[in-house]
Amino acid sequence: MSTPRDDYNHVFELLQQHHKWFQECIPLIASENIPSPAVREALTSDFGNRYAEGWPGERVYAGCRFIDQVEFKCIELMKKLFKAEFVDVRPISGVVANLVVYTAFTEPGDTMMALSIPCGGHITMGKKRLGGTAGAVHGLNVEYLPLDYKELNIDVDKAKAKIEKLANEGKTPKLVMFGASVFPFPHPVKELAETIHGVGATVGYDAAHVAGLIAGGQFQDPLREGADVVSLSTHKTFFGPQHGGVLSWEKYADRIKRATFPGMVSNHHLHAVAGVTIACAELLEFGKEYASQVVRNAKALGQALYERGFNVLAEHKGFTQSHVILIDITKHGDGGTIEETLEKANIIINRNLLPWDIKEGRHFMHPGGIRLGVSEVTRLGMRESEMDEIAEFIKRVVIDKESSEKVKEDVAEFRRNYQKVHYCFENATEAYKYIRIR
Repeated sequence: MSTPRDDYNHVFELLQQHHKWFQECIPLIASENIPSPAVREALTSDFGNRYAEGWPGERVYAGCRFIDQVEFKCIELMKKLFKAEFVDVRPISGVVANLVVYTAFTEPGDTMMALSIPCGGHITMGKKRLGGTAGAVHGLNVEYLPLDYKELNIDVDKAKAKIEKLANEGKTPKLVMFGASVFPFPHPVKELAETIHGVGATVGYDAAHVAGLIAGGQFQDPLREGADVVSLSTHKTFFGPQHGGVLSWEKYADRIKRATFPGMVSNHHLHAVAGVTIACAELLEFGKEYASQVVRNAKALGQALYERGFNVLAEHKGFTQSHVILIDITKHGDGGTIEETLEKANIIINRNLLPWDIKEGRHFMHPGGIRLGVSEVTRLGMRESEMDEIAEFIKRVVIDKESSEKVKEDVAEFRRNYQKVHYCFENATEAYKYIRIR
């Protein structure tokens, strides 16, 4: 039987093993990124042990003298990044940020429109029967925005017709949420904002996946295109720690502030706020270069995989305009099995539902698709030529059926040259180096 000391030591062994493993992997999860050493330093600070309920300068607790200054700086920098009149950096995740939006702009029982999960929508946009946040937590009735399967985007004409039909049936949506977990192309915010506002609804935009690209000027500008409120997370293309935020206009400030606190958060993970502040400064300095390289890398990876026989969707549109590509993998197997096989070769991707999978009898554990994102490998300094090498590794495993162990050795060798974080002020510490402070 293990002792408490044995268990204690075992946890640290597992942590160190994880760090060593990721030094030898190709990380292609679209919802992940690697923070800079500076962000990691902020996360270890004493801020993480403190409480600061309320708005900075109006706290429930004493002892927030320096915490308030950092949070005000975070708000200031995020306003610059997104040209936003109002910013709330207290939501502790993208899920909580979406709940803030739902709380501020809707009531339980209202109708909300968003993409379905197979069409790229996030679980926070899901119906009650699916356990989705919008339905199960906030009690919203969710209607789906129609997706053009070929274009991998919202069908504007069908969306207008559905909004008007719901209004005529007495089910007028109070909130229409753009944004997705599979988000290769800018959504038609500008094209639909007038229709949405015309029925008295709020235009929301979930920027969780693309916030870093928006900040870098490489995707779209939802606040200028008609969005009333934007939610985001800060650890996808935005390369900070895991946290969240809400962007909006000053006229909505009070309702958003109240929805956040006391509605959705008490203390709001102050070490993470410090890390987000550091990431904001890095994005202001390096964001345009970084975001541009992310998009170039995603397009290059899509092209390289397509040329090797993979059915990368939206080839006629250059595969993507963001960090993510979607692949129909059905002629080589199912997404779940291929995810597992690639992981054995130290290539980390995720299985993903295709828009038509449910109709064809597939489910999330073994869907027809895989999703790849290039944000993290871009942050490690990789460029277009490395995307070609990554595509070859994936081909060797999936199409050539080469031994995962052999490919794993080659992947580890490939990764030796990519151990530093780029697009940051300092990178003295390697990206995945385990730092012991005991």
